[in-house]
Amino acid sequence: MRRSNFALRLQPSLLEELRKAAELEGVALNQLINVAVAEKVSALRTEEYFRERGRRADRAETLRILERAGKGKPAMEGDELPPERQKKPGRKAANGRDSVGKRGQNKRAR
Repeated sequence: MRRSNFALRLQPSLLEELRKAAELEGVALNQLINVAVAEKVSALRTEEYFRERGRRADRAETLRILERAGKGKPAMEGDELPPERQKKPGRKAANGRDSVGKRGQNKRAR
């Protein structure tokens, strides 16, 4: 691995927080900064990867596949939602819609 030097100007308060974090982690300050930068670069690359995948996606095909998912198959043990997450009768879903499907049928009645 090739090493390079880079003069990094940090706010004194940030530098002090980094020193504390490095001490708590039991690593050198330089290693902590390297890992933090690597994590940020990874997050940016991941975001770009999913953005590019989204641009290539076929939304209609995705929705068609999701519409078919699980039809005709009974729920398996462990698939249940925890009681606090189960939909209460007459309540709207998180997306603001009720549980009525495209054809006006209640999804549970299907």
